[in-house]
Amino acid sequence: MAHAYFRTKSIDKLLASAELPEHRLRKSLGPWSLTALGIGAIVGAGIFVLTGTAAAGESLQVHDIFKAPLLEVILHGQHALGASGRPGAGPAIALSFLLVAIVCGLAGLCYAELASMIPIAGSAYTYTYATLGEIVAWIIGWDLILEYAVSNMAVAVGYSAYIDSLLQSFGLTLPRKLMEPMLVGGRWTGSYFNVPGFLIVMILTVILVIGIRESAGANTAMVAVKIAAVLIFVAAAAPHVKVANWKPFAPNGWQGILTGGAIVFFTYIGFDSVSTAAEECPHPQKDVPFGILASLVACAILYISVAVVLTGIQKWPSLRNAAPVAHALQAIGLVTVERWVVIGALMGMTSSLLVYQLGQARIWFAMSRDGLLPRIFSSVHKRFRTPHISTWTAGLFVALPAGIFDIGTLADLSNIGTLFAFVLVALGVLILRRKQPNRKRGFRVPWVPVIPGASVLCCLVLMASLPLETWVRFGVWLVIGLCIYFGYSRHRSEFAE
Repeated sequence: MAHAYFRTKSIDKLLASAELPEHRLRKSLGPWSLTALGIGAIVGAGIFVLTGTAAAGESLQVHDIFKAPLLEVILHGQHALGASGRPGAGPAIALSFLLVAIVCGLAGLCYAELASMIPIAGSAYTYTYATLGEIVAWIIGWDLILEYAVSNMAVAVGYSAYIDSLLQSFGLTLPRKLMEPMLVGGRWTGSYFNVPGFLIVMILTVILVIGIRESAGANTAMVAVKIAAVLIFVAAAAPHVKVANWKPFAPNGWQGILTGGAIVFFTYIGFDSVSTAAEECPHPQKDVPFGILASLVACAILYISVAVVLTGIQKWPSLRNAAPVAHALQAIGLVTVERWVVIGALMGMTSSLLVYQLGQARIWFAMSRDGLLPRIFSSVHKRFRTPHISTWTAGLFVALPAGIFDIGTLADLSNIGTLFAFVLVALGVLILRRKQPNRKRGFRVPWVPVIPGASVLCCLVLMASLPLETWVRFGVWLVIGLCIYFGYSRHRSEFAE
């Protein structure tokens, strides 16, 4: 019985099932569309917020043991309660971005190899089904649903604030009761519904149902706008840089650089969503690895450029606020550029929502096609050739809670879920190198097992740096998922008989 839970699905069968007429998706994504999807998922509003936060540091007074990082609890027990925050990286935040890009690059290389071998919708879920077995695949699929959904709920909740800021710059205001969630921290806010957050998710859902080509085109346009906003900021602010602001370069030494890296690490996650679209690419063996790695390189350049300029126009301790880029621009008199930053942040949030909704729908679709979720979720629209039922479901699954609840406090669930997926993907590379060494690979990770092993180690360290309460919530979500698996999914999968 235990052996049945760890049965793996043949890669050849996975590839064949994707070509069945009732499940075939339209193949219209090229390498640059995939790169734009990656940039769309990675570069969000965080580039204008977390850059300053990580440079200046965070004041995080821990009130109970559940707020302390798991690693601190393991090493210091009750003494972990004394943690007071994270030291800032200062101008060396640019180095933090570079180091994190290297760490994400390790995971990206592992994704690239598996995506070139198994170009199927589902990303880490599908790779795990082919390497570690059904029950582990269910766990990671359930985890990915949480990762994509919670991340987008948090973004949709914050979307209203950016819309409000942009409208106010034009002298317009919207009713507060239609701009905020109904419940914050379990308390009634007096608001009726977060209308902008709900509407943006549903509008993007309609675009995703209409077609992948249209969705990719909309994403590419938004990516162009937000890249333009970043470049405008860099070009306009660069003449105001003062070299004295970069001294000392690393005021808190390597501790500040590493803790700054822990803060900005989560601005890089999202490149895995490129692999969820592999089934909609005519040449996935080459184009998907290109899209994953090119988006990581492009985003690293953008992040480092913003970090260098931002810490050059303002002293790093002054960047500890909710809108460091906007405040820095006001301080040097570039108010007009600030409006572009708000537009760039809005485009960043919108494209991130679009790509994550696409990824979440493909997870529902892939798990349904394997029988682990009801078969209706793997239905493909006869005209648009998109998984319309799973797309509408994913849209409502995000939009309704975003209108009612403030779930920004649960955002770390997305982080731990992503890191867990990275670990399993790296292990999948090692397993397939041993079990199927001769299978054709469109891309090969160099220096195996060193790079996959380093990826696993880095991800585990970062997971241990998350608060204990995040681990508890993650455990509860997985327990709920296992109850669904043993009560429903295992009886309906292709291995059930």
